[in-house]
Amino acid sequence: MTQVREELELKARVDDPDALREAVVSAGAELVYRGAMMDRRFDRRGRLERRDQVVRLRVYHPHDRSPEWGVLGWKGAVRRQGVYRAREEWESRVDDPRAVLVILRHMGYKICARVDRAVEQYRLGEATLRIEWYPAMDVLLEVEGAPEAIENAIAATGLPRDAFLAESLPYFSAAYEKRTGRVARVSRLPRRE
Repeated sequence: MTQVREELELKARVDDPDALREAVVSAGAELVYRGAMMDRRFDRRGRLERRDQVVRLRVYHPHDRSPEWGVLGWKGAVRRQGVYRAREEWESRVDDPRAVLVILRHMGYKICARVDRAVEQYRLGEATLRIEWYPAMDVLLEVEGAPEAIENAIAATGLPRDAFLAESLPYFSAAYEKRTGRVARVSRLPRRE
């Protein structure tokens, strides 16, 4: 029997990524990935957006210049599960992300959003912590896992608990723009269809 896969997450703005890194490593976190992470979201005439669903191809370019790989994923509608952002999520690793891109385009999907960032991803217990640097925006920390694992990871960061929100990237982009008066950029490329 297939189980529904749930993604639970929280995000926080990070003022001092070096202090954050030191705190999570001191707590026993293991670095599992460092490098570029490039997301391309796809849609067909807004059909997925209207249902609050996402088809995404995420491409990883490791810092050590080892071969890139991708992850093709589908995400269901966003909802709240207690204080967490939750959605059904299915993903599969792909060795040739360019082939997946071609397949999606031939199926009529077009890129509707781009997100490019440098990341450091850590594992602490059963939680994943990802520090994210964008082209022109605040550094963010995303924490994923089961509720207890998320709360344990948050405690290890040294950041205040109320800094962690069940909000998506557009919320943090808007907050950055309001606070700084500058335009947030989450992609290094201009938007194209």
